[in-house]
Amino acid sequence: VQVGAQITPSSALMVVVPSQELWVDANFKETQLAEVRIGQPVTVTADIYGDAVTYHGKVVGLDMGTGSAFSLLPAQNASGNWIKVVQRLPVRISLDPQDLQQHPLRIGLSTQVTIDVSNTSGQALATVMRKSPAYESDALTLQLQQADHLIQRIIAANAG
Repeated sequence: VQVGAQITPSSALMVVVPSQELWVDANFKETQLAEVRIGQPVTVTADIYGDAVTYHGKVVGLDMGTGSAFSLLPAQNASGNWIKVVQRLPVRISLDPQDLQQHPLRIGLSTQVTIDVSNTSGQALATVMRKSPAYESDALTLQLQQADHLIQRIIAANAG
């Protein structure tokens, strides 16, 4: 937020990013995903450190659709001249916390992700649903005791 910025109730003013348990959403071409399974080992290099630092992780999930499938206005060619475009599908990669502690990452960095697909015995889609949120914050819980007390004083003063 900058001084003078106009905001609405739905405007995002900040994002809370945990420094632990980070992940990478790697956008692979659909033609590269036939052998990808949950649990497969992954190596990741980030442009910020170059090839000198390698992160280790594992595949924890594949999205159920491409970005274009869930877009507000999906592309539709009304002329009938369809051009086949290879779509990309996000693959969530969890990263080793020790690697992250030694070499912290930031949001939006470019990475090179390699998945070891030699073992295809795992699941292609998640079978376990999360029972609790991954992260919670009480930042929106307001301490309203002082405000409630002030409101009661104003009502009492104006009640006559």
